[in-house]
Amino acid sequence: MQVSDNLRQQSDQLDALLARCECLVTAEAMQTAYARLAGEINQRLAGHLPVVLAVMNGGLISAGQLLPRLAFPLELSYLHATRYRGATTGGALKWLAQPDIELAGREVLLVDDILDEGTTLAAVREWCIDAGAARVWIAVATDKQHDRKVPGLTADFCGVSVPDRYIFGEGMDYHGYFRNLPGIHVLPEGE
Repeated sequence: MQVSDNLRQQSDQLDALLARCECLVTAEAMQTAYARLAGEINQRLAGHLPVVLAVMNGGLISAGQLLPRLAFPLELSYLHATRYRGATTGGALKWLAQPDIELAGREVLLVDDILDEGTTLAAVREWCIDAGAARVWIAVATDKQHDRKVPGLTADFCGVSVPDRYIFGEGMDYHGYFRNLPGIHVLPEGE
């Protein structure tokens, strides 16, 4: 029963942390942002038969929110490239899965949870271009406001802008947890 006690203690610690956190963007505000984002994507990509690639794991929530709102034919796949692997700061890029759809000559829409520094998204975008994509679009639920972004990298479609703080929820995690939280939460200052 040692494992169960450890898991219960960890769960209690995570619940206590969440209770101290501030909700930066409500679930309702995020739903409004997803609806607006989908409207913008519908205007730009309808009639292009794009490939939509969810960038795992964070992009799973954003893709799940956006896909039912997209009113045009598309192909869907995913890719998994990460720099975090449960940490709060990024390291070297590691590919875990590449999409199984041919990208040559196609419009590609990358869907992710956040544009932070953009190292991962820039590498994924370049990989898509190297695979022959005609154009690569980037849609993110959140865009973190700071000056450390990869030069020239911007999101074509953005749900909300957030301050330069450690955030989680809506696909973004805290040490692997809380991706499932509706809304965007921020750690207390100094934690």
